[in-house]
Amino acid sequence: MIATPDCLLISMLASTATPGLARTLVQTRLNNWGYPHIADDVCLVISELVTNAAAATPGREIRFQCSRDVTGVLVAVWDAAPTRPVIRAVEEVTLDALDVSGEHWDDNGGRGLPIVAALAVECGCCADPSGGKWVWARLKP
Repeated sequence: MIATPDCLLISMLASTATPGLARTLVQTRLNNWGYPHIADDVCLVISELVTNAAAATPGREIRFQCSRDVTGVLVAVWDAAPTRPVIRAVEEVTLDALDVSGEHWDDNGGRGLPIVAALAVECGCCADPSGGKWVWARLKP
C-alpha cells in the first residue's frame, strides 16, 4: 500500500482488543481531516477488516493503514495469512436460525465483508510482495 504524508500506518499485535484500538485511532484521524461525517462508516469497515485479520493470525503482527487522497479515504489491513478473504452468501437471519450456545457462538458471523462492500466505493485484496496480503476499502468523504 502507498503511504501519504499524513498517513496513519501502525503495526499491532492481533488480539480481541485490536479492532477497538484501530477504531479509536481512525476516529481521531478522521476528525483531524475534517471528515467526522463518515467516521461511523469508516470505523465499521476498519473494525471488520481488523477483526478478520486478527482471527486469521491470532497473536501475530498485523498492520493497519488509514490514508487519504483526492479520491477518498483508504483503510487497509495487512496480515501474514496467505488465504484471501471469502465473502459468504448473504442469507436472511432469524432468531430461530441463530445458535447462541457457547460452543457455536462464533459461527453466527460472516456478514462483515458484505457490509464492507456495501459501504465502500471499492474494496479488494492484494498480495504483498514480502508475504501476506492487504485487504482494503476506499470510502468517499
